[in-house]
Amino acid sequence: MQLIVRRLSVPSFGERLLGVFESHGHLCVGIDPSVSQLRSWELPDSAQGAKNFAFSILDAVRDHVGIIKPQVAFFEQFGPEGLAALTEVLEEAQSRGLLVIADAKRGDIGSTMEAYSRAWLSSEAVFVCDALTVSPYLGLDSLNDTVEIALQNSRGLFILAATSNPEALPIQSSEQNGQSVAASVLSFASSNGKGKLGSVGAVLGATVEFSGLGIDVGVAPSFPVLVPGFGAQGARLSHAKEVLDAYASVSVCSVSRSVAGDSLNGLEDRVLKAKSELEIGFRE
Repeated sequence: MQLIVRRLSVPSFGERLLGVFESHGHLCVGIDPSVSQLRSWELPDSAQGAKNFAFSILDAVRDHVGIIKPQVAFFEQFGPEGLAALTEVLEEAQSRGLLVIADAKRGDIGSTMEAYSRAWLSSEAVFVCDALTVSPYLGLDSLNDTVEIALQNSRGLFILAATSNPEALPIQSSEQNGQSVAASVLSFASSNGKGKLGSVGAVLGATVEFSGLGIDVGVAPSFPVLVPGFGAQGARLSHAKEVLDAYASVSVCSVSRSVAGDSLNGLEDRVLKAKSELEIGFRE
């Protein structure tokens, strides 16, 4: 890969994430302006509607939550105008001091992955984010250059490992050399860790039976974990420690639909409720 990168004189993503854990806790609020969500909020089914929805989420999490996770597809569905709206949302979130995980699930090889890295992770990235979700299913080694670019630019990655959707289980539980595909992703993340908390993490769904995938959550890893599946997908924030065990200390616990709700009314209250439930879940 020939992409030129520049080392930034800022803390690594892992270091920044630890700072957010300390200042605001482990809750992450997703920004998912799906068509059904926009309609339930009585917003236009358009890029402007997606932008309005996202800015309302940013307002609601102010001073309460330190991490947001915009789902790129829900902006991309509106074409160039949607991507322009996403750009504004990302820049506004950064200006407010929020840590941004872009949920784009990019994954490819060669020049294609170089282009994704240029767009999201390089020093000249057109989309502002602190970390990006990526897919390993073209081979973990296909992510090596992406990892290098992310680390050189103080950005992070979350690699899909064990996701909450049940149709993923046959692939993610498949074994080679006595290790499941999901567990091999965790090993890859661990091998790229540096410092107190690495910047290359993994995605583990809160509804997954980890032991069945050969994943031992009894010992905290040296890499961060993004944990969707709370709220509308069935897992309860109040049971977070029970589900995640030692992994809780490095987990970003994400909720989207349950916080967004059916209308703008009460949005900040739902954010505070989710934060309170997670704090209870981490104590138990």
